Amino acid sequence: MNMSNSRRGQVWVETVIYTLIGIALIGLVLAILTPKIKEFRDRSVIEQTIESLNVFDSKVVEVLDAPANKRKVTLGLDRGIIFIDTLNDSILYVLDESNVRYSEPGVSLDIGRLNVSTTALTESYKITLSLHYPYNITFNGEDSIEPKQFTPVSVPYEFFIENRGLIGDVGNRVLWIDITEGN
Repeated sequence: MNMSNSRRGQVWVETVIYTLIGIALIGLVLAILTPKIKEFRDRSVIEQTIESLNVFDSKVVEVLDAPANKRKVTLGLDRGIIFIDTLNDSILYVLDESNVRYSEPGVSLDIGRLNVSTTALTESYKITLSLHYPYNITFNGEDSIEPKQFTPVSVPYEFFIENRGLIGDVGNRVLWIDITEGN
């Protein structure tokens, strides 16, 4: 009887030890894979945003053909912030606290007309994608001191891009491209 209790106790001890080893291995695998999963997710978000901004840029180029030319574009935004900077005539996308170093920190990388820069933070990276235009870019017909910002939402943003013609003095004329948000 004493021997039977001893064996039964040994089985339970072994079961507990194997369970703890299994849990430790699962924890180890998760600790190794979680950063890679986050890195993959961030790289995917950045590449999708590059594609979206290239579509946005192509719509800007399309409206250049003639005044009153207008195009609609939708932009989905899962992470990061989009800025329409009317004072600097640019469109920016900023992803703070990224787990991926998309480009060499401190070095600008051009992908077509899109500029990519990576800034090293303490434990992550800040990724900035930017489109700069030689046209007067406005939002709702106005230049604003503060850039208009768009945060992540579940429904894609809808924008209208319109060529409003030439503005400025003779000899200093520039195309006026107005961006408005759809309903």
